[in-house]
Amino acid sequence: MIKNSLFGGTETNCGRVQRAEERDGVAFEERVYDGGQYATMEVEGKPFDEASKEAVLQLLKYVGGSNDKGLGMGMTAPVSITAYPQEDGSLQPRVKVLLRIPSQYQADPPSPTEATIRLEEREGLTVYSTQFGGYANEAEYVAHAAKLMSALGEEATFHRDFYLCNGYDPPMKPYGRRNEVWLVKKD
Repeated sequence: MIKNSLFGGTETNCGRVQRAEERDGVAFEERVYDGGQYATMEVEGKPFDEASKEAVLQLLKYVGGSNDKGLGMGMTAPVSITAYPQEDGSLQPRVKVLLRIPSQYQADPPSPTEATIRLEEREGLTVYSTQFGGYANEAEYVAHAAKLMSALGEEATFHRDFYLCNGYDPPMKPYGRRNEVWLVKKD
């Protein structure tokens, strides 16, 4: 049951912009995000788009009231999907989807009733982010990640074994959609 996770308010976390730049036709920002509590779900053995959809639907049920308190918490954005690239740039058949717990529930989030959903305390992070519109899929995320990596060049230090694919909009929003790829900066 999805109560207000789709139709209630949405809490958006855009981070704090440290700098904005454009290189080789690729606009990107360096942003800082605070840590916090996240609901997460991992899916392995399925293509990126199928695995992502499965995990997102389960997480929407959790924030919509499928939890030990029956609380419809509302939605947060973005929904972040951890992608794991292979040597050739394509993605491994596994994802980890993360949904930040809304601020008012951060101190004491309800427990999931679905065994595959975990609650995690995640540390803050700094990312290199590029934005694009439309309905995002694996091919779009891979292409934008490759462009961002190329634009950053060799001097930027970031994790190359994963990146985050982010969606900000519900599926029923046809125009003005916001998607981002985040490369996580190494300290």
